[in-house]
Amino acid sequence: MDNQTHNSIVSFIWGIADDCLRDVYVRGKYRDVILPMTVIRRLDAVLEDTKAEVLKMKETLDKAGIVNQTEALCNAAKQTFCNASPFRLKDLTSRANQQKLKTDFTAYLDGFSPNVQEILKKFKFHVQIDTMSDADILGAVIEKFVSPTINLSPYPVLDDVGGIRLPALDNHSMGVIFEELIRRFNEENNEEAGEHFTPRDVVELMADLIFLPIADKIKDSTYSCYDGASGTGGMLTVSQDRLLDLAKQNGKSVSINLFGQEINPETYAITRADMLLKGEGGSVENIVYGSTLSDDGFPSRQFDFMLSNPPYGKAWKTDADKLGGKKGIIDTRFVTSFAGEGEFSMIPRVSDGQLLFLLNNVAKMIWYNNSGHVGNNLLK
Repeated sequence: MDNQTHNSIVSFIWGIADDCLRDVYVRGKYRDVILPMTVIRRLDAVLEDTKAEVLKMKETLDKAGIVNQTEALCNAAKQTFCNASPFRLKDLTSRANQQKLKTDFTAYLDGFSPNVQEILKKFKFHVQIDTMSDADILGAVIEKFVSPTINLSPYPVLDDVGGIRLPALDNHSMGVIFEELIRRFNEENNEEAGEHFTPRDVVELMADLIFLPIADKIKDSTYSCYDGASGTGGMLTVSQDRLLDLAKQNGKSVSINLFGQEINPETYAITRADMLLKGEGGSVENIVYGSTLSDDGFPSRQFDFMLSNPPYGKAWKTDADKLGGKKGIIDTRFVTSFAGEGEFSMIPRVSDGQLLFLLNNVAKMIWYNNSGHVGNNLLK
């Protein structure tokens, strides 16, 4: 794997499941270990070069009796997250027994900053530590993920004469790998309609359709972009890159705030990890967990740009029940007045809720005319 590619990395990680998990987990549960371990190893690889500085800072803070250490430790790590445990992941491969390994690995995970703890919580990963330790496979899994034949780091691996043995893995490529892993897991488990990811070339086309028509109207400004079914955040990432590129081509300077909502806990966790890895710690709080339909995370927000691939053909009965039953829905995204007339309901059948995601976007649109922002007047 000296010339690692997306496919070779995915195949290597996929092989870890077959090599280590096969006798302990049913195939449908492989993802419960593989996805969080891939995230953990990526975070670990980013933090490796500054580990000594973080531990030195922690020692200083401990001696000074300072309790709230996260900000200073993250500054020492030069990231928006950190790990204050005495370990790196590769330090855990030489433990004499499973109990010692389990204790140290747990201490390693507990050493992550609170923003990473939220990610691990959504993966429910601590449950898997017990399972792997009891089956005596925890060490083997860790050893595979820190293998010198694969590089999940944003920095290249050099050979003895300073040449590149394994290239760096940038955040865009890491995102593609996450999506490919999840796609394979979904196919393996015969997931229902709507549980699949939009290919990156399709997302890039969608972004072009949104941004190219208004490329000459981009101003020196701050823009917002929203995805109400954000998955691993691929659409938001591609949209951000495309808008920044077009702004630069037109001599404009823009900043972009990303907003998303996701109901699947593991893809939500991956999106938050992606934000941290890109150094956008502040944007992490703009990615919310829950159902866009029945628990709107942005009820009073409007956005400049929106794109989404909602779950087509998926029932929304659970959301309907939470909203008061199909006939009892009063949410103004879906039931409103129109052209000064009485109540106008746009509620579809409960077997397919795709229209509701479109209506959610319409309700959050910022409308512009030649003089600039004029609010959202469509449904008033």
